[in-house]
Order: sequence, then C-alpha cells, then structure tokens
Amino acid sequence: MCARPVAPDGERQAGLAGSATPGLPALVDSPGQREIESADPAAVVARSLHRAAAVLLAVSGGRDSMALMRAAADTAPGAVRAVATFDHGTGAHASAGAALVDEQAARAGFTCYTARGASTIERSEAAWRHARWRFLRECARRCGARLIVTAHTRDDHIETVVMRILRGAGARGIAALDIDGDVIHPWLETPRRAVADYAEHGDVTYVEDPSNASRAHLRNRVRLDLLPALRAARPGIEAELLALAADAAAWRRGVEELVGRAHPLRPDAAGVSVAAHDLTQYDAASLCVVWPVLAAQAGVTLDRRGIARLVAFTHRGRLGAVIQLSGGVEVQRSRFSFVLRRPVNPGHAGVLERGLRLANNNPPAPVVDR
Repeated sequence: MCARPVAPDGERQAGLAGSATPGLPALVDSPGQREIESADPAAVVARSLHRAAAVLLAVSGGRDSMALMRAAADTAPGAVRAVATFDHGTGAHASAGAALVDEQAARAGFTCYTARGASTIERSEAAWRHARWRFLRECARRCGARLIVTAHTRDDHIETVVMRILRGAGARGIAALDIDGDVIHPWLETPRRAVADYAEHGDVTYVEDPSNASRAHLRNRVRLDLLPALRAARPGIEAELLALAADAAAWRRGVEELVGRAHPLRPDAAGVSVAAHDLTQYDAASLCVVWPVLAAQAGVTLDRRGIARLVAFTHRGRLGAVIQLSGGVEVQRSRFSFVLRRPVNPGHAGVLERGLRLANNNPPAPVVDR
C-alpha cells in the first residue's frame, strides 16, 4: 500500500479507520548523526500522548500532520480532546486540506474545529502564524486540552535552527522547537523520512501543498538548497546543529527558571504586571534576555523590534506612557510596574473569517482575544 496525496479538486479516498500500521525497523542516521530513540512514529506518539493525557491535534491536511492524526487514532485516541485545522485561504489546496482533516477526524471519532483566515489578514508568514496559533489556543481552551500537538519532525527542527541563525537569533531563538510550554512535538527526534515511510505503509491520505516546492519561502530554500550543500561540505552538520540547539534549549530553560523566580508576574485588572524597579536596574543587554521571557510567560511573543522598544521604554518611558507591540499588545508604565495587556477590540475577532466551527455543526460562541 502507498500513501495517497489528494489533488485539491480530486476525489478523497479511504480515511483513518482501519488496522494499525506495522512498526518500522530501527533506523540509524548517516555517520555523525545520532541514533533515533525509536523509528516507529506511532510508538513515539503513543508515549507522548499518554503522558500528556488531554491534547488538541493541530492538523493541516499535509502528509506529516495526517500521519500524526492516524498515529493518535491508532494508539492513543482517548488522549485526544479534539482536532483543529486552519484554512489559510491561500488556494484550493488549503481548502482541500481543511476539508480532508474534517472528514478524516470524523472517521476517527474526533471532534474537529475548523476556521478560515480572514481576507483582511496581512499576507505574510508571520501574520498567518499569529492567526493560526490564536485559533489553536482558543480551540485548546474550548475543548479542555492541556497541550497542543504538532507533527514537526527532526528535519523541521534543524531547518528552524538554520533559519534562526540566518536571522541573527540569540540562544533563546536557536533553541528552535525544543522549548517548554503548551505545545509538544512528539516527532522532534524522528526523521522526516521515517514519518514519510509510516504514512506510505499506512496508506495515509493527505493533500500536497504546492508551496512546499516554492523557493519564494526561506524554509524551502533552506531545505532544498542550503542544507544539502552544508551536508555535502560537512557531513556531520546536522548533528552539530542539533547539539547547538540542545545547548541553547538548556540555557533557555535555565534563564526562564531564573527570571520566573526573580520577576513573578502578577494579575492586573487590565492584564498582567511586573515590578518596574528591578527591571530598571538592568542594562540593555540584560533586558534583551529578560523581557522575552516575561512576555512569553504572559502569552506574548516578541520580535526583535518589540524587544528593542521595550528595552528603551524600560529606561526612558514616562509614568502613564503606553507603547504598542505586535499582535495588539500594549505595555503601560505605571508608578510601580509595567502592565502588559491586550485591549478589548470587538472587531479584532474578524481575524477568523468563518469563525470557529465544530464538525458536528453546532457553532460555539465567537472567538475573542484572551
């Protein structure tokens, strides 16, 4: 049997119901790369989901995420509270992917949340990512999931490390996908080829995204051009990148623990606040480390420009002054604290054009910012 990609306008075939996929033999990477803990992607998913207990599966309709849903359905269906898919509205393949997820989730007995990106969203990877993750976290809240599960593989992790290096990221960014939080990646140590083999052996149906072959996107240029050239010039480069990311992740966890103890966030009527006095004692370099941690604890992801603005605001912001950050976040300086908040904006829910829809056609309440 073989995996079956589905053309956007083609007829979709058999779904997730059926026998479990046979396990694959252990894989050892080429010289210089570490041995994979387990080459059976389904077993890896089973272990992760049983530990997590209550999860939301983020599924796009592509091969890896459809394989994730198959593995969850075969090995740990009781841990899955729901499936969520976000149609970016970028073409027939995106709509076909969302429709396939809806159909296959129903076959597996999973509740499925779907949404379509609003036409007003800026057509950039960052804007789509923000809208998608806002949707996924709202779905997790609604279904009571403790964690969101994605199908990112070891190859995705390596590509992300390279992209972060190219963009001049520090240790926090170079940790890439190996971070703590509300998202888990069971296949972070599983090669993409092992997931592809699992999908092929299990006859997993999926939609091929044509943009994966486009060199207009940095990730694809890294995958198709840069990494093959690096492997040819330095066969052990992937192991070195993974080791670098692991060191960065360890540093990140240590810093997060230290900052969390030193600067606890406090609930505020308008959001969350952190004591101002201690922060103003740091120099700019230290604030560049501390502020991203505090923002992340408040559910805010800072870009480089946002970090720079916050650092300057910490030292020069006047009492009562407010600065705007990306994602609709505001930071206000009060006498004793900095307050992070997302202003209530009824129109902002328009980020989701079709809103949030359950597969059983019972619409929930409108999505709003938290």
